[in-house]
Amino acid sequence: MIQRVAEKKIREYAKQYPIVTITGPRQSGKTTLARHIFKNKAYVSLEDIDNRRVAREDPRGFLNTYKDGAILDEAQHAPDLFSYLQTDVDENSQPGRFIITGSQQFEMMEEVSQSLAGRTAIARLLPLALGEVSKSTSFSSFEEAIYTGFYPAIYDKHLNPTDVYSFYVSTYLERDVRRILNVVDMDRFDVFLRLCASRTGQLLNTNQMGSEVGVKHNTIKSWISVLQASYIVKLLRPWHANIKKRLIKTPKLYFLDTGLACHLLGINKTEHVSSHPLRGALFETMIVSEALKQRFNVGRSDNLSYFRDHKGNEVDLLADYADGFDAIEIKSALTFTPEFFKGLDLFDSIAHKVRSKKVVYGGLQGRKFKGNPIESWQRFSISVD
Repeated sequence: MIQRVAEKKIREYAKQYPIVTITGPRQSGKTTLARHIFKNKAYVSLEDIDNRRVAREDPRGFLNTYKDGAILDEAQHAPDLFSYLQTDVDENSQPGRFIITGSQQFEMMEEVSQSLAGRTAIARLLPLALGEVSKSTSFSSFEEAIYTGFYPAIYDKHLNPTDVYSFYVSTYLERDVRRILNVVDMDRFDVFLRLCASRTGQLLNTNQMGSEVGVKHNTIKSWISVLQASYIVKLLRPWHANIKKRLIKTPKLYFLDTGLACHLLGINKTEHVSSHPLRGALFETMIVSEALKQRFNVGRSDNLSYFRDHKGNEVDLLADYADGFDAIEIKSALTFTPEFFKGLDLFDSIAHKVRSKKVVYGGLQGRKFKGNPIESWQRFSISVD
């Protein structure tokens, strides 16, 4: 098992709250990590039909079986259980009694917010971060990292990425979405998924996507929201302020795993990434996802956005802090040029709240330009202050 950065924070939560909720996409390592940290706790999977039936039909009796607490895996399958958990931990609020995992944020987090507010800490576990992978794997290029993706099973079991993502789409993604949205025409939904992959790193246009898929734009919005809730995609919000400049106010779509995006794009080897027209967008996708992972792994919120004006001036990634922005430009080029700082400097002159500027690029050497860091993709880090 690859050591996860989030382990430290989850252990802290378990000393403070009676319930720790671990959420994230399927196969991101939630169950493995929970069972690793809490070796002495009973483990109950609510994917198991028998366990699910008992939890649904007799939730009080189910919880009485686990007086010392338990790991309740995929708890969204028994939504009524959350109300009974509330009563149970109010009577016995010993920290770390129950560990809840779930891969359907949309379903589970609604129950958590209604029944367990103030009683649970929430950890969001995305697939592996670059720093976690680098402890056991050395990529020959960023194209290899993009193609391979970051789901733990690929590294733990040395599996072929193309096979893993093919099974992932058919076994998890299509099944979960079909159940939540009651999608009848899966062929059309498959077109939608592949269209999303072709739009990673780009502005979201639901009207255009609806026309291409053959559904209404409200249907596209609904499907996108479920992909967000399942931690498949992220919508990066635009930064805007009351300034005398016309700014783009449309979110950008990003996949949270480049390997999955590659599979949906028909990329089945590293060499295909190198020559693909979306090479730059996939590189940007990897870095944006990495920024989110680094923040989630230490219990920080999503404070990310981007900047673009109507003339096309842009900063790929902004991290908003109390004392200003960290502005980050993302370039897949292997060689740095001063032109990379053009958008950063413009944003600095507009926002007047920039505390740092840096470029993340596809090269391997870190350096500085006019006191600002140029960072290799292998060493990319974002502040978690």
